[in-house]
Amino acid sequence: MPRIGRSLTFRLGLIYVALSLGSTLAMFGAAYWIGVYQPLQREAKAVIAEAGRLAALDAAEGRNGLIAALDGRQRTPGDRHAFHALVAANGQALTSNLPSWPAVPIVGWRRLEADLYANGEEYDYEALVVERRLGDGARLIVGRDVEDIDDRDELFATSSAWLIVVAALIAIAGSFAMSAAVGHRIDAVTRTARRVMAGSMTERIPLRGTGDDFDELAEALNLMLSRIEESVEAVRRVSDNVAHELRTPLARLHADLDELRMASDEGERQRLADQAVAEAERLQAIFDALLRIARIESGRHLAGVKPIDLSTLLADAVEFHTPDAEARGQRIEARIASGLSIEADPNLLFQAVSNLLDNAIKYGGEGGVVTVVGARRHGWVELAIADTGPGIPDEYRDRVTERFFRLSATADQPGTGLGLALVAAIVALHRWTMEIGDAGPGTRVSIRF
Repeated sequence: MPRIGRSLTFRLGLIYVALSLGSTLAMFGAAYWIGVYQPLQREAKAVIAEAGRLAALDAAEGRNGLIAALDGRQRTPGDRHAFHALVAANGQALTSNLPSWPAVPIVGWRRLEADLYANGEEYDYEALVVERRLGDGARLIVGRDVEDIDDRDELFATSSAWLIVVAALIAIAGSFAMSAAVGHRIDAVTRTARRVMAGSMTERIPLRGTGDDFDELAEALNLMLSRIEESVEAVRRVSDNVAHELRTPLARLHADLDELRMASDEGERQRLADQAVAEAERLQAIFDALLRIARIESGRHLAGVKPIDLSTLLADAVEFHTPDAEARGQRIEARIASGLSIEADPNLLFQAVSNLLDNAIKYGGEGGVVTVVGARRHGWVELAIADTGPGIPDEYRDRVTERFFRLSATADQPGTGLGLALVAAIVALHRWTMEIGDAGPGTRVSIRF
């Protein structure tokens, strides 16, 4: 029972039963109010008013006038049969068409059995009566037939128990059906989650195709699982790449230090020491880049976002990288609109632009052209850097922002394979968009602010 009590579907079932019974009783009560209670109140008010007029008539015209009015009242045709009884103070009935009446005075109003017999036939009546005490102590009892209202009252009384039982059975059956349907969908989510936790990252929650809330939830969870699977696969690839990228410099560093320990020639010792320092610096650069990317992606790098002049920043970056381009026989063409202003961390933005320019110069080929464009397009500010190198094949454009990913054709070029990964992290931190495309020939990388 404690386990059932903690079950959401069980609690939903109880709530469903309670709401069903409550709504049924509310509708039953409303029907009783409209069909029985209100009509009785209306008839009671009419009879009370009629009794008051008859008592006033007795005071004004005397007893004979009252008796005449009562006789005329019972002969007047109407929707409801009229009843009366005029009883003297000594208990003698002066006039009456009621078969009986209470021996004690009637307080307020009440209903009496008023069956009448005529021509050997019995006519069922239920009289709603009130009583007035006249000046000489006589009792004036006045009423109207409410047999139809009484029939409805009896119908409500006899049907209420059955109605409650049937409504309860239907509500319970409905709650079981609802609990089973909800429980089945929840169990499907739970089973999938447990299989994923067990290591099966390809598991997905089955969809019914109904487009209901559970299907929408399942689609969202499946999308989340796909993203997690992609992230896990990316982490695995990064781990493999990290191991691969670190193995070579570590092996070289170990070999250099081992040879350095055995070398006797001073010049050879200096050469080996320089090589070891270079490998150590390469390792330090890799770890620094990895740490920087991790801090940016985790949000721990508190970006100093502020309004900056993008036009000036791009001009400074072009000026900084121009000597490298000229050393390769390249030239940088800058087409930068003036007055481009955005909000960004200037240090991170300069790092991203610098990485893109460095890649364009490195892979642009001897004598190539690097183009830097800064413009305002349709309400956006866009930066584009293009080269005239061999370009990136379509199938690899989604992977070049992964850590350590390098094309086989450019694997011999110096670098860590972390430049575009750092750019992608900076773009994601600022909620910008980046697109890697074809410059025809070469590669074009655009960032939209």
